[in-house]
Amino acid sequence: MHRRNTRVRTAALAAALVAAVLSLGGCDDGGDGAKAGADEGPSVVAPGKPGEPARTLSADEAVKAAGDDTPNSADFRYARMMIAHHEQALVLTGLVPGRAASTSVERLAKRISAAQKPEIGAMEGWLKKNGGDDREETHEDHAAMPGMATDQQIAQLRAAHGKAFDRLFLELMITHHQGAVTMATEALADGNNVLVEEMANDVVAQQTVEIDRMRGLMT
Repeated sequence: MHRRNTRVRTAALAAALVAAVLSLGGCDDGGDGAKAGADEGPSVVAPGKPGEPARTLSADEAVKAAGDDTPNSADFRYARMMIAHHEQALVLTGLVPGRAASTSVERLAKRISAAQKPEIGAMEGWLKKNGGDDREETHEDHAAMPGMATDQQIAQLRAAHGKAFDRLFLELMITHHQGAVTMATEALADGNNVLVEEMANDVVAQQTVEIDRMRGLMT
């Protein structure tokens, strides 16, 4: 839904800009009114983000708004934190073989691992491409990230087997996914880069579905 809203806003902004430029050309009849309008430049009504009002921009402002996706601090923070978050998910899923009683839990763990490994690679590549490796690292306390399991919880999961393992794994992974959705939602609100927005949208969509599936396995 977030990605669709972004595409709609971008398309609407571009269409509005084109319409404004065309209307300016169409009004150029040599009269004083047309000259005055040309001096002021066309205005563009840019759709706001969900829940936000539309804005009236000049043509130059509209071009900048439509084309500037320079990463900001929220984009870099999200990528770094989500890499660490995904890495813990791989630790949790790595404990499933030989401990889980349910084949459904085993299949779920494989899907999570298969999805998050390439996502880590994509975020690492994005950081490298955008100079993230040269920026000062923020040493986030992993325990402060939403949804992260504690060392004690991971130790308990490692010691569990059978149905007890399945239930604890699902509880920890549901919380872990909820934390990832929270982080992604914050990135969508505060970030500026299109690729980071796409990655965050994927996290929200995919992990929300998986949360529902895991809740179903616990019933």
